[in-house]
Amino acid sequence: MNKIKSVVIVALCFFVFTAAQNPSEKGWIPLFDGKSLNGWKVGKNASTFSYDNGCIVVHGPTAHLYYVGDVHNHEFKNFELKAEVKTMHGANSGIYFHTAYQEGGWPDKGYEVQVNNSHSDDVRTGSLYDVVDVKEVYVKDSVWFTEYIKVVGKRVLIKVNDITVVDYTEPEHPVRDTASHPFRYISKGTFALQGHDPNSIVYFRNIRVKPLAD
Repeated sequence: MNKIKSVVIVALCFFVFTAAQNPSEKGWIPLFDGKSLNGWKVGKNASTFSYDNGCIVVHGPTAHLYYVGDVHNHEFKNFELKAEVKTMHGANSGIYFHTAYQEGGWPDKGYEVQVNNSHSDDVRTGSLYDVVDVKEVYVKDSVWFTEYIKVVGKRVLIKVNDITVVDYTEPEHPVRDTASHPFRYISKGTFALQGHDPNSIVYFRNIRVKPLAD
């Protein structure tokens, strides 16, 4: 990444961080303070995650950053979540929900909402990974976009820049691959950001949640 791109990214992150300190939408609560990883925890390969002027920067070996902060005691069942995301070319990442902290490995518990616009994996941004896979590309690399997740009961709604890409209701007895996704079910839990591989560079900012009544 050249110096000009780095300066632009830093400036944009700082601008949005400043705006996010005064959220205008009632009920939305920031999960990331824009200046530290307080309230977040990662086990193995912790260096994959850093922060820089209002952004969480994801770049390094496979790792997952879990929200363990005070908001709703980091346990969410019904909620809305918004995050602004920027992917660099070839990047792969994801946002997990209803998950639980692990020291390493891919999270066993919860669903993954995909972040991927140009990686070799053709499951694209907005997918409910391995459950409802989106193959269309709705956003470009190097451009900020908003990923939105809403869970109420057994229904999961996912939007990319206000475009609904997934509207899924979990059946009473869902069939899952118990080897790779043993607990990919609606339940309750926290959120996690994915560091997929060393070649992926992804930025997250303005991560907010609105807890909903159970």
